[in-house]
Amino acid sequence: MKTRLSKQQIESYQENGFVVINNFLTPEELEIWREAVDDAIKHRGRQRILKHEEKIDDDAYYNNVFVQRVNLWQDNDKIRQLMLDKRLGKMAAQLAGVEGIRIWHDQVLSKQPWANPTGWHLDNPYWSFHSRDALSIWVALDDATLENGCLYFMPGTHKLTTYQNSGIGPNIGDLFKVYPAFAKMKAVPAPMKAGSCSFHNALLAHGAGANMTPGWRRAMTCAYMPDGSTFNGQANILSKEQLAKLKIGDVIEDDAQSPLIYHPKKKIVTA
Repeated sequence: MKTRLSKQQIESYQENGFVVINNFLTPEELEIWREAVDDAIKHRGRQRILKHEEKIDDDAYYNNVFVQRVNLWQDNDKIRQLMLDKRLGKMAAQLAGVEGIRIWHDQVLSKQPWANPTGWHLDNPYWSFHSRDALSIWVALDDATLENGCLYFMPGTHKLTTYQNSGIGPNIGDLFKVYPAFAKMKAVPAPMKAGSCSFHNALLAHGAGANMTPGWRRAMTCAYMPDGSTFNGQANILSKEQLAKLKIGDVIEDDAQSPLIYHPKKKIVTA
């Protein structure tokens, strides 16, 4: 993995809210990631979030935006090895300018053939903590192109957003009802070759195009939470049992749910 970040990359991320790292994985590593993700999806089946009961409506718009499976690290040893890599945590910490990094959740976001576009949205308002330093990695397992649904970013919007958001629905510009000024901004596409990755701030406006091809556009992602973040009252991925143990303002530090994967002064969870 290409895990050493330059000063220019860190500064670009902090200014624009995202950075693309080309050839992040070697060809051999890319095959390991692909095999691990395919295996994890096969064994997870139709359960989107582990320990959550829900029915997936195959005709719903959202379920035709991408195939989504969350926290595969919790029930697949191959994904656990990949996601708990402290090198990833160090990269996230360096970009965000924080000391320690925890996994909030990983998720596969694979656009199926002819998938709907991913509407403009923010990530962090969905989560059970608020942080202007939260971020995600997005690893392309197939070439992500203008034709099959690559990411689009609105540079600098992470400095302007609050925790108001819009859902990912058929009106891809709903976020502009919340932030009208964004409708006049120019979006930047981020096509990537398989094995490349991006990091983006969790308050950055972003989306993805439709998949206008008969092939898949697979991606493996992971959301990162700065160590010391506190519960905001939202359930998100947390189970009823976990929610019962938390009150607003509590530090989220359960390593079974949100493992600490990088910190220069604390013991970290190992794969």
